[in-house]
Amino acid sequence: MKNIFHLGFSAFILGLLFISCDDNDDYQTVESIDKIKIDSVRIVNDTMDVFSVQSIKTYSTYPSHCEGFYGYDYIHNDNSVRTVTAYKYITSGPCTQGSYTIASQINFSPQHVGNYTFKFWNGNNNWITKTIVVE
Repeated sequence: MKNIFHLGFSAFILGLLFISCDDNDDYQTVESIDKIKIDSVRIVNDTMDVFSVQSIKTYSTYPSHCEGFYGYDYIHNDNSVRTVTAYKYITSGPCTQGSYTIASQINFSPQHVGNYTFKFWNGNNNWITKTIVVE
């Protein structure tokens, strides 16, 4: 009985070893993060109520399928100015070439009445500027 237990335990450990060495082709490692310019911005309502929520969509073109949306750098410069920079991830695996566009969004929920200016990074020192009036 003791030998059967040791044999079963050894087979279990050996099975774990083979499973842990199995390559998963669907998984790719993120190699780096970099800025990606925002090509266009869609704001549905340029006027909104305080404490309400509005989705602001941004569109960026990615040069290959090894890249995708990573996140935003959303900075409050003061009470009314926001600068937004988009970031992409770059993977190391094999990928399909060819550009494609991704839409991403920010949910804006203002806490004060006033005019809010958004500056979206469009490459180099260029910015797409949008204003939302909050009543």
